Formats: sequence, C-alpha cells, structure tokens
Amino acid sequence: MPDKIHTKYLLSEDQMPRAWYNIVSDMPNPPVPPLHPGTQKPVTPDDLAPLFPMALIQQEVSTERYIEIPDPVRQIYAQWRPSPLYRARRLEKALDTPARIYYKYEGVSPVGSHKPNTAVPQAFYNKEEGIKKLSTETGAGQWGSALAMAGAFFGMDVEIFMVKVSYEQKPYRRSMMQTYGASVHASPTNLTDAGRSILEKNPENMGSLGIAISEAVEVAAKSGGTTKYALGSVLNHVMLHQTVIGEEALLQMEMAGDYPDIVVGCVGGGSNFSGLVFPFIGQALRKGLKTRFLAAEPMACPSLTKGVYAYDFGDTVGMTPLMKMHTLGHDFMPPGIHSGGLRYHGMSPLISQLHNEGIIDARAYHQNPVFEACVQFARTEGIVPAPEAGHAVRATIEEALRAKEAGEERVILFNLCGH
Repeated sequence: MPDKIHTKYLLSEDQMPRAWYNIVSDMPNPPVPPLHPGTQKPVTPDDLAPLFPMALIQQEVSTERYIEIPDPVRQIYAQWRPSPLYRARRLEKALDTPARIYYKYEGVSPVGSHKPNTAVPQAFYNKEEGIKKLSTETGAGQWGSALAMAGAFFGMDVEIFMVKVSYEQKPYRRSMMQTYGASVHASPTNLTDAGRSILEKNPENMGSLGIAISEAVEVAAKSGGTTKYALGSVLNHVMLHQTVIGEEALLQMEMAGDYPDIVVGCVGGGSNFSGLVFPFIGQALRKGLKTRFLAAEPMACPSLTKGVYAYDFGDTVGMTPLMKMHTLGHDFMPPGIHSGGLRYHGMSPLISQLHNEGIIDARAYHQNPVFEACVQFARTEGIVPAPEAGHAVRATIEEALRAKEAGEERVILFNLCGH
C-alpha cells in the first residue's frame, strides 16, 4: 500500500549497498565485445592496459552479478550516500495527475551530480596500482569536477580537457575543478596531436566530447604508463559503479510501499540512466515484471532515436576501441546546447544492446520544452534540475499527463541531479 504521508525516504549509512550490480549477468544475450581498431578483433586486457588499471579492466569484462564495493570507497560514499528518494507530491498536484512520481536525488553529492559514484572508485583503483596522474574529458563539467574531487581525496594529479563551448558557458564549473587542484584546458587544444589536427581544419572549433576524449586518451597513451585515462560514462565499469543509485532506490521504493511502472533517466553516454535503471531492469528480467524503461535524450544529439546501431569509435580521431553502439558517427559535431553532458555521438554499448533488444525505450526532446519542464519542477519541488537531468523531468511530466488522460494510476520513478 503506497505511503500517503511522507515526502522523502532515507536509508541509514549502514543500509548503503555493499556491492555494485552488474546487469551483464541478467542480459538475455552476452554483450557484444569491443574491437581493436587495428586488428578488428576483440580487445584483450593487454590492449586496454595502457589506459586503465587491471581492476577496472576486470570489471569491464566481468559476468558476476554483484561486485563488492571496497571499504575505502564506501567510506567516501558515506559523505553523501545513501541519497534521498523523494515523492514529488507538489508536482503531482500541479499536474492534477493520478500518477505517483518519485525521484532519486543525486544532487546531494559534493559536486552536485551522480558522477562521484564512479570517479571515486576509478581514482581508488588507479591509486592502488601506483598511478599518480589521471587524464579525462568533460562536457558540462560534472564529470570533471567529480574526478578532480576524487583526485584530491587520493592525492592524484588530474588533467581535464573540457569541451570549449562548455568551458566558456560554465566558468564556475571550471573554477570548481581548479579549486580541487585539477588543470583544465578548453578542448580542442594545441597540447595534443588530436587537438592540433582538429584546429588545423577549423580554428574556431567549439569542441565535442568525442574530441576531448581523443585528447585525454592521447595524453595517457603517450605517458609511458605514468598517466591513466578515466572515463565518466559509456564503458561497462562506469555503468556498474553507478548502480549504487538503483540498489538504494529498490530499498527506498519498498519503504514507500510502491514499485515503479516506469523508470526514467536522461542519456548522453548512459551513466545517469544506467545507475538508476539497471537494477530495476535486472528485477524485471529475473521476475518477469512489465516495468517500462525510458531513456530521454536531446533532439540535438539523438543517438538512440536516430543513430545507427553499429561499431564506431568512442572518440573523434579514432584512438579508442570500436564499440557496438548507437552512434551518430564519431565525426558528428553536436550544436552547443546547454546540456553539455549529453553532447556525445555514441551511447553505452550495454544500453545500446538493451535498446536494440526492445528492453529500453527512448524519446528525444528539444531544448526549450526541457527548460520549461525544469522551471515547472523548480517552482513545485524547489530543486533547479541540471539541464541534462531536465530531459528526464520532461519525460516524467509527459508520462504523468498521459496517465491523467488515460485515468490510470501509474508509478513513475526518475533520476535527478541539480546544478
């Protein structure tokens, strides 16, 4: 019976998950392997070793259902985890909908997003292997600030290539990264071969996540092993770390006496979406539930709704392994929308495969309707959503209004970040 009184559902630190959930264990078909760009054969751990520590490579290919969260990581998680689950009662009233709306709020982390859920373990595993420096990319700066913070916690240097359009749009996010001690460059730069090649073609290039990834990968690959690369989305181990969100939400929905009919998240590379949704997909696959899973993406970068499902590079220059994913083409240049974290040409291979197999639905939205949804949410619930997460807000409002038109009680759960 749904709880009719409470607005938020809180877990104690002792209830924080002790393991991440690996959706590979429950997928109907095994994941399609990435290919080496030179040999066109499946990549091996040795192929990935110049970029990642062995612990993360093992997680990337693991088929175990649960992977233990190291105690040092859980101790840092405890600063903001477990994160709250809210019932959006005022939004429900404003929409005059019979739907019950819940949101998992990841904006309580120190940097305001879900990104530290993977930044902290990535920094930890690199530190364990003696690595002293990490290179990475960032769009809007959520991932960059999370890795900069994690680097500060573990005493590591962090070099960040920030997409130029976001570097100029979001100076305070850049300042946050610098406050944590990271060095931040507007990508494309003249510091790498990849950046120089892009600027030769167009000196006014405003950048993309694909370009920034090329630059960060090059720094790691040419470091002689002193620098490793960290990625904020797309890869399997990143999706894995984020499932701490959904594992908590399963317990919190039980506290609320409810269970979602629809689970919603925004998608760019897939980390926000997978974090909440994957544990619920696992429940649905194991128990035969009819839960719907909806990925909300920008119309300006619609990889799931308009991309092709094919092997493509994860970066613009072509330095990464080839991944089977929904892609707009690795040379796609997205317009400078404010949702900098969603301006990516590809998609998580796991999400792509689940979408291709009909387990995940996707919908694309224009920027202005997303902003309108963000304003409505802020004026009812008090939290100003990040523009990326605003796509999930838009989709949730749309689903709630459809429930109203149908006269049906539906339970909707979505993932939210602030800033």
